[in-house]
Amino acid sequence: MKEIIDLKDKNIIIIGASGRLGKVVCSRLLDQGANVIAVDLDKVSLDKEKQINQSNKYTSIVGSCNDIDSIKLIFDKGKNKVGNIDGAVNLSYPKNQNYGKKLFDVSYKDFCENTSLHLGGYFLFMQQCAKYSLEENVKFSLLNFSSIYGVISPKFEIYEGTEMTVPVEYAAIKSSLLHLTSYLTAYTKGTSFRVNCISPGGILDGQDENFLRNYKNRSRSKGMLDPDDIIGTVLYLLSDASEFVCGQNIVVDDGFSI
Repeated sequence: MKEIIDLKDKNIIIIGASGRLGKVVCSRLLDQGANVIAVDLDKVSLDKEKQINQSNKYTSIVGSCNDIDSIKLIFDKGKNKVGNIDGAVNLSYPKNQNYGKKLFDVSYKDFCENTSLHLGGYFLFMQQCAKYSLEENVKFSLLNFSSIYGVISPKFEIYEGTEMTVPVEYAAIKSSLLHLTSYLTAYTKGTSFRVNCISPGGILDGQDENFLRNYKNRSRSKGMLDPDDIIGTVLYLLSDASEFVCGQNIVVDDGFSI
């Protein structure tokens, strides 16, 4: 019987490959036999991950989704190394040094810059992925990462007693990503390009204990997730098992948003 999720020899670009989630996505794709083109701005972290993975299926490229020449170089290098690209996952998180302030402390300049960096970078990478698929006439599955706070308004009460917040730029960007995903799907109908979103709940990363407790109380059982909890959905959307899933947003949050 043919494997339902088969990623053997698929050629996948991972933007933000050195991040907390990106590292796990790269590792699990390698486990599935895929060729990984790992992209990040942090060369030191990329080199470290290359040593950890120790695989001839792992190719690292220093690059950015906020620069069109960099994106074109990523595709050119990736194609020269492994052949036609089958898909990509964008886990990038570009932001300026003032990102993360509470609402009334956010300046207009910072709001515009952070929105432009993050949402603009996603737009540019989406555009170039679609263009690549159409020009090369190849099947291509792109996976964007939104958030539960792109789907629902923040539950600010769970942050009480902590220094944490949900940046207003984050909510604006992640909700916009959902519509951009739908827009590109509608625009590219009749082609072999498809794009979907995953909206994960919070990922564990040493957060405040009060926050973790409040978050879990509003979830089904686990609360905050580990990166591995997202991987099944990633593998599914990159594989041919989801060939006719396009323009969708899949929420993985242990019921937090319900």
